[in-house]
Amino acid sequence: MSALFIKELLSWNRVENKRTMPWKNETDPYKIWLSEIILQQTRVEQGWNYYLRFIEAFPTVQDLAAAPENKVFKLWEGLGYYSRCRNLIASAKTIVNDFNGIFPSSYEAILSLKGVGPYTAAAIASFAFNLPHAVVDGNVQRVLARYFGNQTPIDSTEGKKWFSEKAQELLSKKHPATYNQAIMDFGATVCKPQQPLCSDCPLQQHCAAFQTNTVSLLPVKSKKIVVRDRYLNYFALVYKKRVAIHLRTGKDVWQNLHEFALLESSTAATDTAALKKYLKQELKLSSFRIEEGADPIKHKLSHQTLHVKFYVVHVEIRPNLGKDFQWISRKEIELFAFPKVIVNYLPNLPL
Repeated sequence: MSALFIKELLSWNRVENKRTMPWKNETDPYKIWLSEIILQQTRVEQGWNYYLRFIEAFPTVQDLAAAPENKVFKLWEGLGYYSRCRNLIASAKTIVNDFNGIFPSSYEAILSLKGVGPYTAAAIASFAFNLPHAVVDGNVQRVLARYFGNQTPIDSTEGKKWFSEKAQELLSKKHPATYNQAIMDFGATVCKPQQPLCSDCPLQQHCAAFQTNTVSLLPVKSKKIVVRDRYLNYFALVYKKRVAIHLRTGKDVWQNLHEFALLESSTAATDTAALKKYLKQELKLSSFRIEEGADPIKHKLSHQTLHVKFYVVHVEIRPNLGKDFQWISRKEIELFAFPKVIVNYLPNLPL
């Protein structure tokens, strides 16, 4: 059954696979690594233009390592999961400093880079160096679970072991790059999560899930993500056509991005007195006027739902907010990277 799967998959890849992407068939490990980091938890359609912009701005890993961090974050702005950007910068510097600017060529060395896990290391190793390492991402898990009828949860220890071993067993040792790309493309375009193209699938005759009418039930995932609510109250302090911003430094969501003064509350803030108390006691404002924005914005992340509320605070006397804050004009806003929810709000600022 395994030999038949490989034969049918590679036949589909040769004859029917028309999927195009700017990094497909690329052999430069730097470009492959860049595309893989961008595509972690990001759809191809969303990451496509980011990849092109990064390659244009930083043609080599040396260019990326030498770039000001704020410039890199500005280019990443809106893509989300900003830890990927931090890892990108750290790994670029590692390659330049520890590997003499030459991208590592072994699976183990690639895996040692920050932000690179087994899947990403396998992808770079096979696509750039044609090494026999099978990729195991969501597309691959879905194809294997359905074709072989495996109901072991993909997020269980047993499941992770089975999918890893099965993927490696099926891998073409002579053409690992071709095989890896084929199975990922097949999962993305034919064996899709929703509305898979089973009626046109060349593998349907031997697909266990199709034969037992369990396609919609596979793959199985046992753990449910617990999503918590957070309430962020942003105060855009405006003084003489300038707004106060600071860098978010804590190891939390949006680290290394800029934001306005922030009060996080345990529930939706409805008490105006509490907000004014924060402005007076924490920010040391003496004379100000609050202009409340629209209803809170829901910003959903993988494990959090952020309820973001904006307020414009007009100050008559410029407060001393400390060295962490800086006052910028509308023109200077373009120089700083912000979370997407703030980027969308920026046109509303009365600057």
